[in-house]
Amino acid sequence: MWEFVRWLHLIAMAYFVGGQLMLAAVVVPVLRGGDRESLRAAARRFGWGSLIALGVLIATGSAMAGHFHDWGRHELDLKLGLVAAAIVLVLAHMRRPTWHALEGLVFVLSLAIVWLGVDLAH
Repeated sequence: MWEFVRWLHLIAMAYFVGGQLMLAAVVVPVLRGGDRESLRAAARRFGWGSLIALGVLIATGSAMAGHFHDWGRHELDLKLGLVAAAIVLVLAHMRRPTWHALEGLVFVLSLAIVWLGVDLAH
């Protein structure tokens, strides 16, 4: 069962981080000078999928931390702090979508979160 929980966690992480890469590397450059409404629609759709992915990440991550007795590990504490910061930045970006630096910060934090997740892997 725990392999399935880990698999769900990794799929949700891949959606969240991979979607950011896709938006930043492909969608935004292609649609930047053209149809702004299409760009907003793509970002909104990814945003809803990201919320679902975050829910899956929180549920599966909490379950694994409990099962593997990781609560209180420095790496997990740091990872959770970065997750909280990323959520705050995502919410700020939703309110101020023209602040493009927030996108970059969320992406950098996401990569650091993945790094810590690899460090925590059992």
